[in-house]
Amino acid sequence: MIKNFKWLLLVSLTFVACTSDDEAGIDTNSSDGLPLTAGTADFSKYVSLGNSLTAGYCDGALFIAGQEGSYPNLLSQRFALVGGGEFKIPFMNDNVGGLLLGGFQIQGPRLYFNGTGPATVSGTPTTEVSNILTGPYNNFGVPGAKSFHLVAPGYGNVAGVASGASNPYFVRFASSPGTTVLADAVAQSPTFFSLWIGNNDVLSYATSGGTGINQSGNLDPATYGGNDITDPNVFASVYSTLVNELTANGAKGVVANIPYVTSVPFFTTVPTNPIPGLPVASAGQLNTLFGGINAALAGAGLPARFVTLVADDANPATVESNPLLIKDESLLNISSQITAALTPVLGAPTAGYLGVLYGQARHASSAAASRDYILLTARSVIGTTQTGAPAPFNTIGVSYPMQDNTTLTASETAEVKTATDAYNATILALANSKDLAFVDANAALNQVANGGLVYNGYTMTSTYVTGNSFSLDGVHPSPKGYALIANKFLEAINAKYGSNFKGVNLGQYQILFPAML
Repeated sequence: MIKNFKWLLLVSLTFVACTSDDEAGIDTNSSDGLPLTAGTADFSKYVSLGNSLTAGYCDGALFIAGQEGSYPNLLSQRFALVGGGEFKIPFMNDNVGGLLLGGFQIQGPRLYFNGTGPATVSGTPTTEVSNILTGPYNNFGVPGAKSFHLVAPGYGNVAGVASGASNPYFVRFASSPGTTVLADAVAQSPTFFSLWIGNNDVLSYATSGGTGINQSGNLDPATYGGNDITDPNVFASVYSTLVNELTANGAKGVVANIPYVTSVPFFTTVPTNPIPGLPVASAGQLNTLFGGINAALAGAGLPARFVTLVADDANPATVESNPLLIKDESLLNISSQITAALTPVLGAPTAGYLGVLYGQARHASSAAASRDYILLTARSVIGTTQTGAPAPFNTIGVSYPMQDNTTLTASETAEVKTATDAYNATILALANSKDLAFVDANAALNQVANGGLVYNGYTMTSTYVTGNSFSLDGVHPSPKGYALIANKFLEAINAKYGSNFKGVNLGQYQILFPAML
């Protein structure tokens, strides 16, 4: 019996030893348990180029904690495990956010969630733009930058900040006033780069409600309109320059395409029909007016612009929502026709006023083929009274049209989509021609916005505040959202270069930053 126990003990020890050896051979930092490898890429000198998304901007500001959670910084931490070098970031001075120029505040502090909605954190910005940092740096994410800004000399010149000719964020860490973002990045002799640029080339037009005027060919940031859609030919030329310069010395890299702006909660949170049922008298008055305009339009062979509004006591068993009244500058202006039709009934002054007011007005559409998008910032004006407008034609969104800068209309949305598709075709073509890793950020964000994307057990959606993915400005990712983006970049790098980086754990990152950091 004792002899049998000895054999049993020997077998047991052998089993434990084998098991321990097997477990010791598993690399917990790799995606497949095999020894971690860089594959065919060299991460010893990594630089990242882009805009606010690359910088780690969130909650309406740039601040230290956000920069630490930027996707390039998360990537650099993985790269360090296979020989990646130091990744220097031009940190802000505080976690308040905001900028000073000559002691005067030019950018405000970040937002936080106060339990009911976004609010501004207490504290004063301490980051002075004119205090130039000593580089060199690795993260060239510049909030506000469009594609052509990365090759614009003087974009980091403090003398141009007040006029808008330069960027205050780049001013802080540009190697000289006349340099370019690209030149400073290439000067680091990178062995690996990431490039995600082009979002602002359509986003600034979209977030202004399409109030920019499209231009092309002018690369001067001082004269190229701030809210314009960048001409796709200009984008293609600039993007080609960026990729050619970054790969000139054999560097490998990863590029990402541009998500549709309508994937973010800035455009999808406010519905097109948030107006509750109206009092019977108001609904009746507006329906008579709008019905008359529709009839006139039909007589001229034009489509109707207004729907029949529902009164709050018309059907007590249901809760009705009426669409917002908006201005659409793409519509034929029928002010003179409205004025002429109403003058015999209301008199010239009132008829003239209503003609101007409703000449390019219509009700917002939620139909998929012709959807309008109400900007997140418009929430504060819906249902308020327009100063100086006579009652009852003074309730914004009901009897007074929402103005152009509050809405991305269906036609403006189509312009943005057309440009985005052109940019993305350029990005993919250059990624293929240069054999670079490619991140389909558009597909990923589309999944987030339409049903959600499950990662590490978290469902990432675009629902404002509670959807995990976005910060309180409704455009930039949350800490958890940036972690998801980092993982998408790692997946693309693994697929292209044969590396086996393990993604970051989304559970280690917050949904929203607290008021105090």
